[in-house]
Amino acid sequence: MDSSSPGTSFAFSVSPKHILLSEILSVTSVMRKNSRWALSIPSVTSRDSTLASSLGLRVTKTAHSAYALGRASTEQELMAGFQDLKRLVKDVEDIHSLPLNTLLSPFLAIIRSPLSTGPITSAALTALHNFFLCGLVYPDAISLQVALAELSSALSSCKFEASDSSGDEVTLLKIMTVIQDAMHGSVGRTLGDIEVCEMLETVLTTSCQMRLSEILRRSAESTLHQLVRTVFARLYDLDPELEERKLADNGASEGGEMKMSVSTTEPLPEEPAPTDEHSVEGEPQPPQANAPSVDGQLPETPSVPRPAYGLPSILELLRVLINILDPNDKAHTDSTRLTALRTLNVAIEVSGSRICAFPSLSTLILDHGCKYLFQLARADHPVILQTALRTIATMFETMRPELKLQQELFLAFTIDRLAPPSAPSAKNVPLAQKALSNSPRPGSSVPSTPQLGPVPAEFESEKPPPTPRLLVQPARGDTRELLLETLCHISRHPSFMVDLYVNYDCDMNCENMFERVVEFSAKGIYPLQTIGGQDYHLQNSQYLCLDLVLAFVGHMASRAEGAFEKWPAHSRAPEDLQLAKSKKKLMLTGTSLFNTKPKNGLAFLEEHKLIYNDPNEPRPLSLAKFLKSSARIDKRLLGDFISKPENIDVLKAFMTLFDYKGKPVADALRELLETFRLPGESQQINRITETFAEVYFATGPDEIKSQDAVYVLTYSIIMLNTDQHSPQIRKRMTLEDYMRNLKGVNDGSDFSTEFLVNIYESIRKREIVMPEEHTGQLGFEYAWKELLARTRQAGKYVMCNTSLFDADMFKAVWRPVVSAIAYAFITFDDDYIIERAIAGFRQCATLARHFDMPDVFDFVVVSLSQATSLLSDAQPSQVPNYPVVDVDGQPVTVSSLSVKFGTNFKGQLAAVVLFNIVNGNANALREGWTQIFEMFQTLFLHSLLPSRMLQMEDFLGGTSTIPLRRSQPARAPPRSDGLLSALSSYLMTPYASSTDALVPDATDSDVENTLCTIDCISTCRLDELYSQIMQLEHEALVAAVRALEALAHERTVARLKLEFEDVSSTPGQAQSSAYTLPYDPASVFLLEMMVSIARQTPQHIEEVWPIVFEHLSALLATPTQYSILLIERAVVALLRLCLILAERHTLRDQIYLAFDLLARLPPTVAGSVAEQVVAGLMLILQQHPDIVRSQTEWNVVFALLRSTISHPEASRQSFDILSGIANDGPQQLVTPDNFTGLINALDEFATVAGIAVDAQQQGRRTQSLNASNSPIVDRGRKAIDMIADLKRYWSRFAESGLQKNHVLRHFGIPLLSALGRQASNTSREIRHAAIVHLQRILLGPQLPIDDDNHGQIEDIFNRVIFPLLDELLKPQTLLRDPMGFPETRLRASALLCKAFMQFEAREGQKADIRVLWIQVLDLLDRLMHVDRRDQLYEAVPESLKNVLLVMNATGLLVPPTSPEDTRDERQISLWAATHERIERFLPGFLDEIIPTPPPQPAPVPPAQATQAPTS
Repeated sequence: MDSSSPGTSFAFSVSPKHILLSEILSVTSVMRKNSRWALSIPSVTSRDSTLASSLGLRVTKTAHSAYALGRASTEQELMAGFQDLKRLVKDVEDIHSLPLNTLLSPFLAIIRSPLSTGPITSAALTALHNFFLCGLVYPDAISLQVALAELSSALSSCKFEASDSSGDEVTLLKIMTVIQDAMHGSVGRTLGDIEVCEMLETVLTTSCQMRLSEILRRSAESTLHQLVRTVFARLYDLDPELEERKLADNGASEGGEMKMSVSTTEPLPEEPAPTDEHSVEGEPQPPQANAPSVDGQLPETPSVPRPAYGLPSILELLRVLINILDPNDKAHTDSTRLTALRTLNVAIEVSGSRICAFPSLSTLILDHGCKYLFQLARADHPVILQTALRTIATMFETMRPELKLQQELFLAFTIDRLAPPSAPSAKNVPLAQKALSNSPRPGSSVPSTPQLGPVPAEFESEKPPPTPRLLVQPARGDTRELLLETLCHISRHPSFMVDLYVNYDCDMNCENMFERVVEFSAKGIYPLQTIGGQDYHLQNSQYLCLDLVLAFVGHMASRAEGAFEKWPAHSRAPEDLQLAKSKKKLMLTGTSLFNTKPKNGLAFLEEHKLIYNDPNEPRPLSLAKFLKSSARIDKRLLGDFISKPENIDVLKAFMTLFDYKGKPVADALRELLETFRLPGESQQINRITETFAEVYFATGPDEIKSQDAVYVLTYSIIMLNTDQHSPQIRKRMTLEDYMRNLKGVNDGSDFSTEFLVNIYESIRKREIVMPEEHTGQLGFEYAWKELLARTRQAGKYVMCNTSLFDADMFKAVWRPVVSAIAYAFITFDDDYIIERAIAGFRQCATLARHFDMPDVFDFVVVSLSQATSLLSDAQPSQVPNYPVVDVDGQPVTVSSLSVKFGTNFKGQLAAVVLFNIVNGNANALREGWTQIFEMFQTLFLHSLLPSRMLQMEDFLGGTSTIPLRRSQPARAPPRSDGLLSALSSYLMTPYASSTDALVPDATDSDVENTLCTIDCISTCRLDELYSQIMQLEHEALVAAVRALEALAHERTVARLKLEFEDVSSTPGQAQSSAYTLPYDPASVFLLEMMVSIARQTPQHIEEVWPIVFEHLSALLATPTQYSILLIERAVVALLRLCLILAERHTLRDQIYLAFDLLARLPPTVAGSVAEQVVAGLMLILQQHPDIVRSQTEWNVVFALLRSTISHPEASRQSFDILSGIANDGPQQLVTPDNFTGLINALDEFATVAGIAVDAQQQGRRTQSLNASNSPIVDRGRKAIDMIADLKRYWSRFAESGLQKNHVLRHFGIPLLSALGRQASNTSREIRHAAIVHLQRILLGPQLPIDDDNHGQIEDIFNRVIFPLLDELLKPQTLLRDPMGFPETRLRASALLCKAFMQFEAREGQKADIRVLWIQVLDLLDRLMHVDRRDQLYEAVPESLKNVLLVMNATGLLVPPTSPEDTRDERQISLWAATHERIERFLPGFLDEIIPTPPPQPAPVPPAQATQAPTS
């Protein structure tokens, strides 16, 4: 009851006095029913002492005490007690005025008396219960504390004769009720520690008594739990500091009523459990046990008020419960431990967080509590295991800040049991498991952490585990599931993984527990190979592991959205923790290298300044500090390393790091040998012992006289330790043997007996456990002691749901996490699991974007894409004929994929999730674009893409749809006005079907499945993603284009190479070089998408262009081996991109690389793509007229134009371009840079016209081609006129500062040469126009020639006139136009003579024209004799006559004169050569034209006039 005044929460109409008298009557009535009690006569001892005294009788003090205390020993006394009580209260109106102990004493005497029976005791207990209910027992009652002490004593020592088991158990149950009344009621807070201990012990003992019925034990345990809740709730009202001080004072005092035998720091584990399980003797009795902290005597009635119960009783109860848990204590059964476990769990549930405020309580929990609980967590008993795990989870829930290393141990143990090494050798251990921490153990933590998990036998045989561990079997079935459930339960807090990372992964001396838990959870989602087949337990375990992974991702995603806590200011700075993490990584690497090869490890550590970083510190000391402080160093290797001769300085420095001052030699040696393993060689052991002796003796130990004595003692202690604790030694060394062995070694004298006894007993009782020496319980105890020592340095467990470390955490584990989620999504069929996996994918994508980790996003996309079934290993290039059905007026293609995908619900889910994730997050994608575009490709081949994504643009017909199959159109008649695009041969929509093959029918189910597929694809919003691609940032865009290029390359260049090799290796394939890939619509689709992206993102053209150009150039390098449509699309793509390049000054040179690539196309290909080339080029030149600047650039443009001349329609556009350049408009487009190229291009048009005429004549057609009926000839005729018209630019070039010689050589000769070449054109119109223009120019005034430069004249003849005549004289030339070429020859011969007379036969000619003249004569000779029937035969002599006359007139050709020849040497030689050459074909012609003058008599000198002439 809660009230402090008389009364109760229950309404009673009667008075407490009435109830008291009624209960007396009830008890005495039951007593009288018993024959023994019925005959009882009250004795004098039961009478009132006042009456006895008044009658002069003496009453003994002992008898009075028995009455007063309710301890009557006979039936009469017990009955008399009730009679006396009735008399006492008879005349008292307010019984509250009487002492409470007086009112209760007869009832308590009955309860305590062994003479009582079950019904009598039960009646007494019922009376007590009613007293509590009616308010007779209340906080202000007189002598309350005395009464409660008596009540507690009576209840704890209740004895009665057994009657029947059912009734007796009812009595015991009523005891529980009265105890509950006392502790739960209003007087509960007034109980003392002793009373509480007695009552709790009574209830605990009852609940553990296996002879009692299950109902009673359960009821007792339920009562115990309620009492424990009440007791431990008291901690919230206590002052920890005050209570601890009182506890220390009581513990130091002697003779107290409550003896606390347990230290607050280190309870002795070998103490027996303080509760004893008592059994009734002869008949069932209630459990009886002495309070663990009470002496064997019954408590005396307190004379002064004692304080209410507090920490002592709570501590005692906790100690009792924990000691019962000791699995090595055989005094307690599993049932008892189970009761204690459940009770301890209740206590921790009530006040776990408050327990941490009391050092004495928390020490019990942290030490023995955790140790026993963790050992019970490996129990085979399922109920004990479940209860132990529940208690552990409760403990971590409420006391986690104090359990840093204990939680690390439990997690490591749990993971070891759940994920045991399954490989038979170290080689087969998964790499991820080896990489969890660079610790010596396979998958373990720091060596000082005790391990409870399994160890493969190989590791024990090859190398003992670095930490002792209790071997347990891998968890299976229910046990595995229970452990996983507990792990999920412990990890349910949003900050759990963050806390693991902060407290363990960023701690140099702890394992990377966060990484290990996540990696284990991720692996647990996959089926285990070591555990049977697929069953319910295994699948549920996978679900639990998935829960762990998804919870981790979900909590991190919540923090990314802002649901995080601020980092506590009192905790270590986050920057320091991150630095420690990076340093830890280096340290792990360094120690791992050291454990493999010390030299390499030390070099690594020194390189990263983990050792030798203080220049003022000696190097041996720096290394020694590192070796001593690093728990990950192999202790065997450490002992071997420091004991080598070259490391003696390190060994000495290592020894000096210990504080041996005032420590016994055994303890000092124990401290040393617990840091490394003694090596096996005696010399190494000798160095260690010598160094130890030197360092220890320097501290001045008592009773040791020399360093040698320490040396001998050290050896003796090592040998004694082996002797006392080695299982191989049967006969142990006695103390006398040990003392005898050490006689006279203390510098010639003996050690004292006490000194040696202390050493002997120390070693005998406590083995010196060297690291890695034991794997059993002893090793576990040693490792647990090390864990407790580390606990003092580890600090508290920091808990904060911060987001400061999320980026580092996610980077460390994202790959296994995403892989595991993907596996779960693909494998599991449960809708809830699939839904959660989808959420996990979304959250991973969110985190990837948040942390700017494209690798993660890519991995998510790749994982999901594999689940869609839209990725195919082999995509056929030929699309089958699929049926097309009409649905609501829309054609629907029923393909194999659409039918299959429509039934794949999980694939549809994956697709929707994938594209919904990518939509809006496309900028986070990098490598994943490959999968995205692969799926696009698959959908395209099955006519499932939105129509917007199927378009391709060109320069002719706007946009069209990419055809899925190549059609076979009828051969069209040739057209003279140009051809359609190569696309015309592929006119087929994606939804059409070929009539060349049978189309299968589509069933209703196929159509329904296809509609499901279409709905799914529509939900994926592919068109939105396509739009987003055009708005990507730089890196994502480049990655997308690279992915497209890679896919396109695979379907074109790589495939061609592969099939070319296959064809080449096939026997009989001689023309494998002519192999052509069939039309592949996917390659066109990928190309179009790639170019479309590049076109719509001109701001990134500098980054995208090299990627696209690489693919285009690969296609156009061997264009004849690909489908012509693909090549046409490549050409269009190249020109469309050039439009963008033209806007970038830095990329203009790339335009000409593209033009050059197009100009080099083979004629067959060039003709097919000519229209697109010309249209694209025209567009570029129109939009960017100033783009062509240099001669090289113009040459490339003209070469590109010339490549299109063979195409009728394209040649028209090309000619228009040339006409636009050649016309002298407002902008003078003809420059010195493009003059020659323009002439060559126009020359090409004239040449093509001649070829066309020649082809027509060869076909023997009736109507010859001319300018009026043939556009080709018309263009050729116009080209001649345009070439001739370009002569007007000569003067402009000369005016611009160019010399005449330069103008003639670079601009004149090319123009004249072109006309000269076309003067032999097959087309009569063209050649006549050419020769007319040539004659006009040569003989006109515009020719930029220098009269004094004979070399220019020779150039004109040698490069223009002579080649023309040589060509005309060829027989094959005549055959092209037999009727017209004689006239041309005639004109050419006349031109030859006129030109010679114009340039050479002029007055004042000083140059030597003999060679040129002889060449003219040679040509005239050939012209005259080429056909005697020709007009030339007559015309040549006439023309020659004119030339000779002119030459004679100008004094160039002078006949010899006589008698004295007055010609100069030039005239003589020219006449002789001319005479000799003309005589060959026209004998006497020269003499006829220029006769030799008659001889003139020479004038006779006067002096010789008289002399006769001599003969």
